[in-house]
Amino acid sequence: MRDSRLLILVVMLFGAAGLFAQEAPGDLPPNAQPGKCYAKCLIPDEWETVTERVMVKPASTRVEVVPAEYGTASEQMLKTAEAKKLTYVPAVYETVEERVMVKPESKKIIAVPAVYETTTERMLVKEESKKIVPVAAVYETVEERVLVSEASSRIERVPAQYETATERLEVSPATTKWVKKKADKNCLSADPEDCLVWCLVEVPATYKTVTKQVRKGCPAGYTDNGDDCTKEIEIPAKYETRKKRVVKTPATTREEIIPAEYKTVKKTVLKSPATTREEIIPAEYETVTKKVIKTPARYDEQVIPAEYQTVTRQVVKSPAKTNTIEIPAEYETVTKRVLAKKGGFTEWREILCPDLVTSYTISQIQRALLDRGYDVGPAGVDNVLGRDTKAALAKFQKDNGLPVGNLNFETLKALGVQY
Repeated sequence: MRDSRLLILVVMLFGAAGLFAQEAPGDLPPNAQPGKCYAKCLIPDEWETVTERVMVKPASTRVEVVPAEYGTASEQMLKTAEAKKLTYVPAVYETVEERVMVKPESKKIIAVPAVYETTTERMLVKEESKKIVPVAAVYETVEERVLVSEASSRIERVPAQYETATERLEVSPATTKWVKKKADKNCLSADPEDCLVWCLVEVPATYKTVTKQVRKGCPAGYTDNGDDCTKEIEIPAKYETRKKRVVKTPATTREEIIPAEYKTVKKTVLKSPATTREEIIPAEYETVTKKVIKTPARYDEQVIPAEYQTVTRQVVKSPAKTNTIEIPAEYETVTKRVLAKKGGFTEWREILCPDLVTSYTISQIQRALLDRGYDVGPAGVDNVLGRDTKAALAKFQKDNGLPVGNLNFETLKALGVQY
């Protein structure tokens, strides 16, 4: 256990050392990949020509006044308003006969005596009763299987089995680290600081082989409990047969019923109780004559119609108004050159690593520049990235809006160079 802890501590120390080796000062390329090189390149300004419609004279409005128009109109005017007059109409009477109650209906109560009869009835002299009679128990002899000793178990222990195993442990994991190149001879700028080159290099992992005793397990049928191997062995229970006398039918009691005793007697009973009945005395009426209103007095309303006269006057046929006339704006088209994207030393680009810039690669670059009309110097294709070739390459990058200052992949792809 102690050796394992020491080995883990060594692995952690080597891993920390790999992390510190990976750090590099300053701004570094994002999403870098091992084995590739990167540099900050000059990105030229991007310009574009745009056509724009410019307003020479703004839109305006002009107001014109239209005078009012008049005409003659005839109109009915109210001379006397409508009125109402009330006329009195007297009431109308008639003589009628009416039946009037002189004495109201009344009631008289008459008594009705009770009615009796003689009946024969069976009377209970002695009620029904019950008597409890005991019944003796019945016994028998039976055989019974009795437990002498209960079932149990015992634990059997044997040592665990081990074997020797060899294991390969990682001492330090694979890492990467940034390596700064001293000076890029392929830089197109006179100032080396314009061509800062960093390369991401892989550092392989290191391993160590150790031998240790590995617990193999327990024999078949045994359970591994951590310290040794155990197996539970079952011991069956023991029984014996014994005879004993048991109750076949328990002692009980039975119930005997003693019937009730009756006698017959005669008695007078009420057949219908005394009551009362109600007798109605009808009401008395007589006929009288009286004078009543047939039609009540009222007032009739008469409408007196209104009187009108015709008058003529001058009215506005169409009121004075103003009309607003829209005068459209005047435009002209102008063409100008505007900055589409600002350049500068702001972006990391992947470049061809210095050890991959061969004479064959340089000759491809010189031929591609000559084919596109760029002068690489009097020597022509000499497989040397000299001053004239660098100047031609920088001019090609600026003319085509490419990153300027290094052999970046965008430039090589634009020239059709295989790398």
